[in-house]
Amino acid sequence: MKQGDLVVRKSYGGDVLFKVEAVRTHTAVLKGTDYRLLADAPIPDLSVIRDPETTSAVQEVRIKVNDSLKRMHSERERQAMENEDHIRHAMQQSQPFFEVPGKVLHLDGDGNYLKKSMQLYNTMHVPSHGLHVHESQMADVLYRLLPQIQPDIVVITGHDGVLKNRAQMDLYSLSSYKNSQHFVNAVRVAREYEKNRDGLIVIAGACQSHFEALLQVGSNFASSPGRILIHALDPVYIAIKASYTSIKDTINLSDVIHGTISGIDGVGGIETMGRFRVGLPKPKITASNSVLKQ
Repeated sequence: MKQGDLVVRKSYGGDVLFKVEAVRTHTAVLKGTDYRLLADAPIPDLSVIRDPETTSAVQEVRIKVNDSLKRMHSERERQAMENEDHIRHAMQQSQPFFEVPGKVLHLDGDGNYLKKSMQLYNTMHVPSHGLHVHESQMADVLYRLLPQIQPDIVVITGHDGVLKNRAQMDLYSLSSYKNSQHFVNAVRVAREYEKNRDGLIVIAGACQSHFEALLQVGSNFASSPGRILIHALDPVYIAIKASYTSIKDTINLSDVIHGTISGIDGVGGIETMGRFRVGLPKPKITASNSVLKQ
């Protein structure tokens, strides 16, 4: 077994596919390929997977991801048609209009997941800025970037998890989590910048994060109500939904939560207005995605 191998854990029934990040004397450090999970495991508990597409864990995730992507594209096409019909009816003629989706600032504790997230924003034509930054630095980075980027939506995510050495029933203490306290600190900074939850939409958390604490300090959407693993793209799906929901409408909570790959045990939130606008006449403007360097 070596760094870069794809493996599953025998003791967990091979439920999650991992990439080996490092090999130690008796254990290996693992990173989920689809789920935001960092773990370590005894080397004898690991099985190397030569063809990951044939494993049930990967096949199930791929089906859910494809369904989620199809839903996003379908919703986007439907909205574009509705916008065109609305403008035509309001103007009594065919008038070129322009769309202004909400701008996303995405902070991610994992560089690989950030790249996947930025690719999806680009595919869905969501203006976005991404930065790979350690969870412990996110509050400081947000303090610096929020006035500069002036986003409509902030995504604060990376790696998290319930600590193994926590008190047995202490799930409501931030000290029981790997990075939830860092996410909470970052959300506080976002809310100091913009107190109105409809003025700045905050999506925060990762696998097994302290859902209640994140909501309490000001998140609109957070993980993880059921303390489960969340898919790497779940925060991105919610951000895209917020970006393309009209400022006149409330983001449909049931649709957006059940549209994620992890579902209601993975993500929850509160009623929130969208950040999408339509304008006339159509100017010559472009919006591009970028990955910022700290």
